[in-house]
Amino acid sequence: MMDILISGLFLAVLVIAVFYLRLNLMTGTTGITLALILWSVSGIVSATALVLTWLCFAPLALFINIKPARKKWVSYPMLRFFRKAMPEMSQTERDALEAGTVWWDGELFSGAPRWEKLMKTPVPTLNPEELAFLNGPTETLCQMVNDWEITQEHLDLPPNVWQYIKDHGFFSMIIPKKYGGLEFSAYAHSQVVMKIASRSTTASVTVMVPNSLGPAELLLRYGTEEQKNHYLPRLAKGQEIPCFALTGPEAGSDASSIPDTGIVCHQKLNGKDTLGIRLNWDKRYITLAPVATVLGLAFKLFDPDHLLGDTKELGITLALIPTKTPGVNIGRRHFPLNMAFQNGPTWGENVFVPIDWIIGGAPQIGKGWRMLMECLAAGRAISLPALSTGAGKIACRATGAYARIRKQFKLPIGRFEGVEEPLARIAGLTYLMDSARIMTLGALDMGEQPSVISAILKYHLTEYMRQVINDAMDIQGGSAICMGPRNLLARCYQGVPISITVEGANILTRTLIIFGQGAIRCHPFILKELQAAADTSPQAEDVFDQAFFAHLGWAVSNAMRAWVTGLTGALWVHTPDVDKLSRYYMRQFSRMSAAFSFLADMSMLILGGTLKRKEKLSGRLADMLSGLYLGSAAIKRYVDTGCRPEDAVFLKWACNTCLFNIQQAMLGLLSNFPIPVMGKILRWIIFPLGQQHLPNNDQLGHQLAEILLQPSEIRDELTEGIYLPTKPEEPLAQLESTLKKVVAAESIEKKVYSAVKSGKIKVHDEMAMVEAAYTQQVITAEEADTLRSAIEARKETIQVDHFPADFWHHREQQIWHKTMEPKAGQSM
Repeated sequence: MMDILISGLFLAVLVIAVFYLRLNLMTGTTGITLALILWSVSGIVSATALVLTWLCFAPLALFINIKPARKKWVSYPMLRFFRKAMPEMSQTERDALEAGTVWWDGELFSGAPRWEKLMKTPVPTLNPEELAFLNGPTETLCQMVNDWEITQEHLDLPPNVWQYIKDHGFFSMIIPKKYGGLEFSAYAHSQVVMKIASRSTTASVTVMVPNSLGPAELLLRYGTEEQKNHYLPRLAKGQEIPCFALTGPEAGSDASSIPDTGIVCHQKLNGKDTLGIRLNWDKRYITLAPVATVLGLAFKLFDPDHLLGDTKELGITLALIPTKTPGVNIGRRHFPLNMAFQNGPTWGENVFVPIDWIIGGAPQIGKGWRMLMECLAAGRAISLPALSTGAGKIACRATGAYARIRKQFKLPIGRFEGVEEPLARIAGLTYLMDSARIMTLGALDMGEQPSVISAILKYHLTEYMRQVINDAMDIQGGSAICMGPRNLLARCYQGVPISITVEGANILTRTLIIFGQGAIRCHPFILKELQAAADTSPQAEDVFDQAFFAHLGWAVSNAMRAWVTGLTGALWVHTPDVDKLSRYYMRQFSRMSAAFSFLADMSMLILGGTLKRKEKLSGRLADMLSGLYLGSAAIKRYVDTGCRPEDAVFLKWACNTCLFNIQQAMLGLLSNFPIPVMGKILRWIIFPLGQQHLPNNDQLGHQLAEILLQPSEIRDELTEGIYLPTKPEEPLAQLESTLKKVVAAESIEKKVYSAVKSGKIKVHDEMAMVEAAYTQQVITAEEADTLRSAIEARKETIQVDHFPADFWHHREQQIWHKTMEPKAGQSM
């Protein structure tokens, strides 16, 4: 009996090793066979044990390696099941799945990410022209705008700012130079938006939109040469202001269900019979619509009279329409949460446009949804992540300084542990946001269009911004909730829900896109299996057989890797030759990658198509994939900056946060697994030694908070890329100046407080204390001047704005007229 157990254990170890090492089918079975032959001739165990061992192994090994047998009894029945059970995939779903590319997200789905590949990804940089633009026109634009005046007085960018933006090419960052554009890299585009966002949300959104999902991007990819030559130079010079209309009252997150229609017809245009489209639409929430001169429009195209061919329903199509076209209604404004950027509705009734106004002309009819999905794959990864990171960096700078300047109980409020906790989150999440932003931009500049990653970035960076700004508001308390020119946070706080909502509402981005799309798009085999199941040709059986058995082996391999790495702390995982800390985290994320891949497969196997409707479960799987990506970005940033000891605190906080969140998402999934017994079995495989990742400890948080509380190179690096005003009356410049004075005076202040405590000084007013301390030679004249300057600066910096009693009444009247009046020359 002992011989049988030993022999069985030997076979089990061989099988685990083969699956852990991910040997292919033939290599794995050959290796096990040779090992069993050596085992058999060694004489270690009895003949009975050997016979039983061979009987367990040989039939299965032969069966899975004989292709006709496994096809007949396994893969072909599974293929028939797939064809019956798989719901029919719509063209819009197919377009969404096939849009963009797979990059590091595919590695994370593999269960064995190749860290060498990630570490070799170039770090994005600015070329001299891009750097000059950032330090020149972008700096000047930031100096020109004042967010309080924009949002409180003008409810718009001032005319001179609009003209400056047009004249200096801010609308042309993605347009090639041959059309008069700047042709910037994705990294430069992001840096410009982030810097402007740190100064004014309205200005940043105004610059973002033409360079994101809009006519320029669509024209560059799909436009005819005639369309490109006409529109791109005009867009680059600001002669045309673009907007793109997709969202409507009945189509928000489910944008593919747009009710807006176009009917192919003939109509007289300029005296000539013209083949065109009669359009009817009703759109809302369209940024730049009130000032747009050219409107990009998504609609469903129909050809009831078969003027273009035999097909009646032609699908979602995109057109570019001058806003002066008869029947186009545009010019009114929405007022999104007190933000002053131009945003409003547009609608059209029986608007006739020629067929050649379709973006890309007749060949692109019905391809609009795919065009949109492919453009979103890049744009979603640039604009809002840049805005979110800029907000995080401003919070680090402003709230960190405020927490050192503001005192309670004779201590800076940043020294209280209750305040340290949100300060640490502000610093840690900002590092994480910037790391993910930079890594993704590097991929974009290599030519990748990672649609799943762009969804991860949009969702998590806007959510992190929400957390950071909420924390900053809590720390600054009353000064943060009183509106005025001094308040650097309130407008950002008001605008956070806008970022959460646009470009795909975050709730559905998490539950439907990140995992729903990622599971099929990034999985190495599922898309192949689905395509084979949809294919009725004889070759489909071979394709499905190969994909299915590769998938089966891959899933078992992930189970083995998850279990072994869980038992060993992932000590055997191969990593690049970098420092000890980053190698440790690479191993831990590799372990979680295997566990995630295994859990994803088991969830899809057991739940099938119903997983799409189990949004709580798919949301947790999305959190796992997102945590893997964000943690990877933190590791890459740490390695790219030279594994410096001063950066270790950021890496530890970011990676610990991601690992803990991944672990909690896994435990949540397993606790709610539809088959409870299976959930317990899976939990034992993934966490054989129980939970291993803990939240960040208090000491780590203390170290992060300290970075924000005093001027330093590491604080400057964390907030690099934002606009830092130099005029002393500017709120941020005032905070920075006062911070330096307060830090310089702190040791002097301690001497004075010590004298008060000992009874040597018996006054309590701060300035009187300084005079008494100088008189009694507790401090020198120079020290007294330093302390006086710090006290005066602190008292001025912590002031909040106040206004005349009738100020807000006039403001409300102004808002009503500014938002409700139509644009000149446009109908209401």
